[in-house]
Amino acid sequence: MSKVVLYIAMSLDGYIADKNKGVSWLSGDGSDTENTGTYSEFIETVDSIILGSKTYDQIINELSPNEWVYKGKQTYVMTSKNYNSNEEIIFTNQNIKKLIEQIKITSSKNIWLCGGASIINQCHKLGLIDEYIITIIPIILGNGIKLFELNDMSVKLKLISIKTYNGIVDLKYTNY
Repeated sequence: MSKVVLYIAMSLDGYIADKNKGVSWLSGDGSDTENTGTYSEFIETVDSIILGSKTYDQIINELSPNEWVYKGKQTYVMTSKNYNSNEEIIFTNQNIKKLIEQIKITSSKNIWLCGGASIINQCHKLGLIDEYIITIIPIILGNGIKLFELNDMSVKLKLISIKTYNGIVDLKYTNY
């Protein structure tokens, strides 16, 4: 059965974007530039991607304006805005839990919970995330968009693996 996997990078102090909502700081320390990390291996394990409209807008306007970076993957953009869906990108304001249940029925691989913070926190609160793969970037931002918002909910996780490269640490956890 498909798993919902949060695969995301954050600063050492827990931010996924800086105070200007930027991500230009997403790089290692330069100590191992030949090592490209775990993304290439990870992306092969997913066939569906869920993201919010702010993340979608950032991708198409800043990060990759000339080419859709998730070609060949079914992408669901959670939004109340009026966008035109196509074969690969579906815009929806459907309940996130129901959407994930529907994707799991047809998906043969994992579901990537790509971002942003609002979508991640909704899924976290509903207990929908099966694996957490958190990439720690060697920077302290001091301000910005936090990965997890403050709440009274605690979730016990089990460490599955640790990978290090270029000053970056990938932590992979699963729910107990």
